[in-house]
Amino acid sequence: MQQVSHEQLRPIPAWRSPWIIGWFALIGVFFIVNGVMIYLAVTTNPGLVVEDYYDRGQDYERHLVSQMAKDPGWVMRAEVPRDIKAGQTRQIEFFVSDKSGQPLALDKVTFYAYRPSDVSLDFTLPMSLAAPGYYVVDASFAEIGVWDGVFSGRLGEDEHSHGKRLLIGRP
Repeated sequence: MQQVSHEQLRPIPAWRSPWIIGWFALIGVFFIVNGVMIYLAVTTNPGLVVEDYYDRGQDYERHLVSQMAKDPGWVMRAEVPRDIKAGQTRQIEFFVSDKSGQPLALDKVTFYAYRPSDVSLDFTLPMSLAAPGYYVVDASFAEIGVWDGVFSGRLGEDEHSHGKRLLIGRP
């Protein structure tokens, strides 16, 4: 009979156990999946519901195809100050140009502010033309937190919009 040495009987360290490694891997996967879900929740559709959702949804596919066919190729960019505080009035800027980069003078530009958690705080402001293709509006947000800003420009019968997520800080 062969004698077993004291070295061979010593238990393996806990961090080398397949059970411990498996638990840490499971916890790691849990945090990664939740991080992805949080990222997707913050960066995707805010889930806003319009009042006439049924009427708008009737011909949604046809409307979407016609909008894509009419896309004029406008280049739209919104400039929102990073340090906006609740209750403070700040200037929000919107730039729009055509495919070749020439500024566009639109008939009407409107800024819509949506609060995903409270529809009663939503508001709409007309934007003023400051220079060709450059529009401004002074806006004040009632509450801190996440807001969705939509800039809508109309030229004749065509209306196109550009969205931007806003984070409003404490005063």
